[in-house]
Amino acid sequence: MFLIKKNIPKIFKILLTIGFGYFFWLMLKITWEYVPLKTDVSFLMIKQTEVTSRPEYLYFFYTHVYISIFVLLTGFLAILRKDFGIKDLHQNVGKVYIFLILFLAAPSGIYMGIFANGGIYSKISFVILGCLWWFSTLEAYQLARQKNFKQHQQWMWRSFALTFSAITLRMWKVIIVYLFHPNPMDVYQIIAWLGWIPNILLIEYLIAKKIL
Repeated sequence: MFLIKKNIPKIFKILLTIGFGYFFWLMLKITWEYVPLKTDVSFLMIKQTEVTSRPEYLYFFYTHVYISIFVLLTGFLAILRKDFGIKDLHQNVGKVYIFLILFLAAPSGIYMGIFANGGIYSKISFVILGCLWWFSTLEAYQLARQKNFKQHQQWMWRSFALTFSAITLRMWKVIIVYLFHPNPMDVYQIIAWLGWIPNILLIEYLIAKKIL
């Protein structure tokens, strides 16, 4: 599913695992705030208009929040594959990752993007992100079925780069707020794009350099 070249030092892979574990734990804490189906905490506090006027919004929101944490985990487990001694789980974990994105996480994310904070620019960015996430994952799945595993691996890396935007978006938010103290709505407009564009550019660079 995913492949990390063997010439990457083992210490890098260990640091990658530790780093992901830390950020995954932070994402898990954020997700846990909404258990069980709370509507008056964190992000939902500023989405009460949608909560009260659009009954379907909460279904899409909870689907996206609860499923995305599993998408992050299954995506990273697929990256670990044989390099970390995980062999048998690779194909099954990859199938779960693809299924969750195509049928649950990406569609719900696209819907939420239509009502994103920060105005039209934020909405456009999040809808584009959701569509690219869905398309890159579908492309990877189709390439796997065609047994074109080289292209499949590259498209899965693109997919995971967009998956990882759940983390990088929040990292950029902390940095920007700490350094510049902008208006909250301005923050949404900035991180809506910063959350995923640098990720995909980095992956494209690594693919071009044949590192991935």
